[in-house]
Amino acid sequence: MKKLLIINGPNINFLGIREKGIYGNQDYNALKEMIAKKADELGVEAEVFQSNGEGEIIDRIQAAYSDGTEGIVINPGAYTHYSIAIRDALASLADIPKIEVHISNVHTREEFRHLSVTVPVCTGQVVGLGLNGYLLAMQALCDMDK
Repeated sequence: MKKLLIINGPNINFLGIREKGIYGNQDYNALKEMIAKKADELGVEAEVFQSNGEGEIIDRIQAAYSDGTEGIVINPGAYTHYSIAIRDALASLADIPKIEVHISNVHTREEFRHLSVTVPVCTGQVVGLGLNGYLLAMQALCDMDK
């Protein structure tokens, strides 16, 4: 069974609370349920990890090197735009495909959100498709083996 790791950065745990006009009304538990359902549909194991701390995210990325993770979906949140440390951790996992996800279309928002320092070390990126972006990224990771 393929093992996927879904990493969420700062404030993603506040879905349904923060800026509903941008991030929607569904809460973080709804996202986790959607991911679990998609994992069952795909026949994969999906671990969901969330942290507001940069170091904890880096530690979890590094653990993926040896824990059997075969694909990563990552929404680094605000760290997307400036965390060279998370970028370097992702780059260390060159043999594991990684897809960056953003719930909103970051390219139509504030200028500072247009730059991603993490996406250059990812296999792909999904933006602006709401929570469904996570499911599309999971599907894409599974399709890469076919």
